[in-house]
Amino acid sequence: MDIQQIREDFPILQRKIRGKPIVYLDNAATSLKPKQVIDAEKYYYENVSANVHRGLHILSEEASREHERAHETVAKFVGAKKEETIFIRNATEGMNLVMYSLYNSNFFKKGDKILVTKMEHHANIVPWQFLERKIGVKLEFIGLNKDYTLDMKDFETKVKGAKIVSITGASNTVATLPNLREIEKIAHKEGALFCVDAAQLIPHHEVNFSAMNFDFMTFSGHKMLAPTGTGALIGKKKLLEQFEPFMFGGDMIHTVDWHSAKWNTLPNKFEAGTPNIAGSYGINAAVEYLKKIGMSNIARHEENLTKIALEEMEKINSINIFGPKDAKKQGGIVLFESTKLSAHELAMALSESENICIRSGMHCAEPLVSSLNKEGLARASFYLYNTEEEVKFFATKLKEILTTFG
Repeated sequence: MDIQQIREDFPILQRKIRGKPIVYLDNAATSLKPKQVIDAEKYYYENVSANVHRGLHILSEEASREHERAHETVAKFVGAKKEETIFIRNATEGMNLVMYSLYNSNFFKKGDKILVTKMEHHANIVPWQFLERKIGVKLEFIGLNKDYTLDMKDFETKVKGAKIVSITGASNTVATLPNLREIEKIAHKEGALFCVDAAQLIPHHEVNFSAMNFDFMTFSGHKMLAPTGTGALIGKKKLLEQFEPFMFGGDMIHTVDWHSAKWNTLPNKFEAGTPNIAGSYGINAAVEYLKKIGMSNIARHEENLTKIALEEMEKINSINIFGPKDAKKQGGIVLFESTKLSAHELAMALSESENICIRSGMHCAEPLVSSLNKEGLARASFYLYNTEEEVKFFATKLKEILTTFG
């Protein structure tokens, strides 16, 4: 990987504020966009700007062709079939689509067990809480070990009788990477469906949906260089054909009369209304960009950055880190607190002094984060365009700020 060459593709990294460059370490929230993605969206609006699947004129046909090609590109990228690849706005919508489709299909009954972990994003907790209230399902949580890895013994005990196991593929807080292959085998042996929130996994690691035998997998495009408002829900074809959609209207319809309707074929069955067509151009360009660099190269680069960050931050006495503290067991995220300043104060100080962008707060994982610090935690997260120098600079400035406060 030629990091300097890669950085030239990202316009924001060329920007200076108060005469200083931006050090962007908030990649777990959203990634920056390369000019190739920006240009792809711009091309659609300037040269096509037509709807898909609704016209025979040349512009509609071009838009439809590129929209379909984007489905094929994304499907191949994650080891799925085109008909299994539903375009959505973000991973949160994907999790809600899974929940509502199962709910509308009467998949759950009172007393059924839904199993998630204690390190989930709200998107993989709140939808299931809805079913607790509506149906009376039992929502149970798999615990974590002292090093914030998943407690597999607890999982093996609680998975018995579960109707669905829905877990993060990579934590957006403590950064843990669960052993998805092992969990899948145990879940399916118990007869449970297996769903993966891959929002923090797909942008950073090579994943093959079919080979890993997931039932559902959802991820956001905006965390993997693509535009906001893009993403995909991947589902096994036999399940998507079996379950009911939760949104109704144009494009998901095959035929309609006054009192009934028949659904379209996959993936259109779950894609109601005019899609984010410009986003399809963008996510296609983003996937092509990632493929060109190579996901294994990206994973190695981030592992190195994480190792450096952990080593440098552990030298700061007033910092506590929450996570495995092992670059081989976690993603490119470091969740931390200071005994001298709150997370919000740290984030503001880093931003105002050196344009260093990190996250602070509950990180849409309030049950876990609030149990560690009721005021919230700070988070630095890395991606393919970050450099070793940036990570060391962040650690140095963090130490300087904390030293100022005694």
